[in-house]
Amino acid sequence: MDILKKVPVREQDPKVRATNFEEVCLGYNEEEAKEEASRCIKCKNPKCVKGCPVSIDIPGFIKEVEDGNFEEAAKVIAKSSALPAVCGRVCPQESQCEGQCIRGIKGEPVSIGKMERFVADWSREHGFVPEAPKKTNGKKVAVIGSGPSGLTCAGDLAKLGYEVTIFEALHEPGGVLTYGIPEFRLPKDKVVQPEIDNVRKLGVKIETNVIVGKSVTIDSLLEEEGFKAVFIGSGAGLPMFMGIPGENANGVFSANEYLTRSNLMKAFRSDYDTPIVAGERVAVVGGGNVAMDAARTALRLGAEVHIVYRRSEAELPARSEEVHHAKEEGIIFNLLSNPIEILTDEKGWVNGMKCIRMELGEPDASGRRRPVEIEGSEFVIDVDTVIMSLGTSPNPLISNTTKGLDINKRRCIIAEESTGKTSKEGVYAGGDAVTGAATVILAMEAGRAGARGIDEFLSTEES
Repeated sequence: MDILKKVPVREQDPKVRATNFEEVCLGYNEEEAKEEASRCIKCKNPKCVKGCPVSIDIPGFIKEVEDGNFEEAAKVIAKSSALPAVCGRVCPQESQCEGQCIRGIKGEPVSIGKMERFVADWSREHGFVPEAPKKTNGKKVAVIGSGPSGLTCAGDLAKLGYEVTIFEALHEPGGVLTYGIPEFRLPKDKVVQPEIDNVRKLGVKIETNVIVGKSVTIDSLLEEEGFKAVFIGSGAGLPMFMGIPGENANGVFSANEYLTRSNLMKAFRSDYDTPIVAGERVAVVGGGNVAMDAARTALRLGAEVHIVYRRSEAELPARSEEVHHAKEEGIIFNLLSNPIEILTDEKGWVNGMKCIRMELGEPDASGRRRPVEIEGSEFVIDVDTVIMSLGTSPNPLISNTTKGLDINKRRCIIAEESTGKTSKEGVYAGGDAVTGAATVILAMEAGRAGARGIDEFLSTEES
């Protein structure tokens, strides 16, 4: 064993997986997990914990893995995370816990995410369930949204003895975990639903098909239904577009709609009737994880797929692992290119996308070099489908129907980072509804903060 290198993780062959929706990464087995755990140098001042948004005791669970005490490892993780099987698969560990790993200074960092995934999968397969509170305190809390922020907040509050009900707008719980992330990255029946079931086992109730702002309002929950506090974790599901000519053509989709049809509504399966335009030649505009998910989904539905991104590869916001997988599978990257018009046939269907080549100028407010058009460099990509993956913003329904709830110019709810407290008493918020589209683990961090804020508020109210 080379102590400086990670134990390799098994994956499906790129040519095989490009034709199916089964999980790409196969994860560690027991021996591989124990071998990888032995690479941890057990720092006295573990920077990996500081790099974890939910502050998992990483050296603690790794030590239990190394010793083969997998149930104890699960108990350590459960103190901080309600969604370990999810986080082990989709968190950007390379820029968080693993990015802080001391082992990574002179070699590769410890594969923390893959070990977290192993522990979570072992727990599910062996029937381990986090311990539920022995009794409740009788105080009702409502959580809006069953995505990572809402589930985390609900789980933490349930452990503290609160009677928690989650209200979910869709017919299936999970939020972005269910509708946004494809099966080949995050299996729904095998991974997502069991983690949601574990939150239910803590005593949390989940009501689906409830649109807050339509079916009920925040005010009615507080004033008429007996809830003492509300946490808003409704996410950011409103897609953004470029505003270029032809964007309303047939065959142009938001990545949100495209992925929801495939992931939530199972359009990729032959035994479901959900319609989806697969396309023969697809362009995905954007360079984040959602763009990679949309591109790799379109590929599996049979298309030739282009990623069109206005900056260079170095600036791609997607995880390097996702970019690597996309390239392996045959996705074509048109970098330093930006769409300026979507071309259509006489019936209004997409038959091409006109782009212009870009070069990088001075850094902009984000710190990345600003893309600048190269005059006279226009070209056309031959495509019949365009998927826009340019980010999302919160749906304004909740803020429009809740008096005294302040939002910013991006329509995000204004909330204190450390507690989730909003401008309206008893109402807390976190995740993408506050920050705009971000990562699963940052939403979970906000959910934990909201639970702390609500517990402090209701404890103070009592005294």
